[in-house]
Amino acid sequence: MNFTLDIHSSTCIRCGRCVAVCPSRIFTQTEPKAPVGIERPETCIVCGHCVAACPTGAVTHTEFPAEKVHPVDRNALPTAEQVLELCRARRSNRALTDRPVPRDLLEQIVEAAHRAPTASNRQEVSFIVVTDPEKLKQIIQLTLDTFDGVRRKLENPVLRPLLRRVVPQVYAYLPAFRRLIEAWGRGEDLVLRGAQAVVFICAPADSRFGVTDTNLAYENGSLMAESLGVSQIYTGFVLSAMKQDRKGRFAQLLGVGKGRKVYAGMALGMPKFAFPNYIDKKPVEVQWMEER
Repeated sequence: MNFTLDIHSSTCIRCGRCVAVCPSRIFTQTEPKAPVGIERPETCIVCGHCVAACPTGAVTHTEFPAEKVHPVDRNALPTAEQVLELCRARRSNRALTDRPVPRDLLEQIVEAAHRAPTASNRQEVSFIVVTDPEKLKQIIQLTLDTFDGVRRKLENPVLRPLLRRVVPQVYAYLPAFRRLIEAWGRGEDLVLRGAQAVVFICAPADSRFGVTDTNLAYENGSLMAESLGVSQIYTGFVLSAMKQDRKGRFAQLLGVGKGRKVYAGMALGMPKFAFPNYIDKKPVEVQWMEER
């Protein structure tokens, strides 16, 4: 990546913020209030910390021109109590209406998810947003077809003795597979629960941090959805079926780009009601290692 990184001595106040926040240690300062230098700029991961931290605009980076830099109104941020209340209130509400999720709300959810951190600032996460009712039905049907194929193998009298020794844990899911398939036959959707939209979150298939990056994005999007009054459900059944899909049928249906993979998914819908209460979770397990 070609870019130019510079420090304007006329406006630099030598505060050392850029030195303190740079993950690549590109900025140097021999002592407090000494001039700030730059070394090994080729190791820059283009995170923008230096530009965001500079109080005078002395640090310039061609990847972050003026139109990309915005002041933060810290008075507009939610309080710690409000953030914690949002975390307490967030639930996977499966009581959904058939009302579509408005496009502007979906855009805000994706924007929040896009703002999540990524390993080494690679920013390789992308999104597939499905609102087409027919596509949603196909996702459900493909998920159930995949589970039915697994069910048939597990119940095969010839394969069963071997599979029970090799993958005994999978047999615990047989009742769930049957229940999902039977419910769909009765016209009941237990896969997406009647969600009117699904956001699939993708990253390169060979990414070491694909699972981490996409699920960080999921959590950002999930909290934004909750704040907007949109119910969200993790698409665990669909993701599980995708892992069993050796023929790439999901990738073809969703138009997943070559070399990319879906690592997370969020089913979204407008709730029939909001939960009036939050419930205490199990006692937190935390080990404090403090100085004695």
